[in-house]
Amino acid sequence: MKGFFACPQRNLSHSSSLLCAGVAMLLGGIFGAYFIDQYLALPALVAAHGLTILGPTSIKLGYVLRLIAQRQMREPQWEQCCAVA
Repeated sequence: MKGFFACPQRNLSHSSSLLCAGVAMLLGGIFGAYFIDQYLALPALVAAHGLTILGPTSIKLGYVLRLIAQRQMREPQWEQCCAVA
């Protein structure tokens, strides 16, 4: 697992993806759970409420991964680990 998170550029890319996906899940969940809830079946409504929990979780994980990547980029010669991978 350490090899997967060794490259700061890859971590930065993954964190951006997590942040965008988290915002999309949160907005979709809010829209489904609170604006069109009367048109949704019960399983879809439960899924929409679940997205309002999973969205912020994904945002938080993406932010933490971004902080890790920025910390890795402060280390000397961090480009070498990305050239090998």
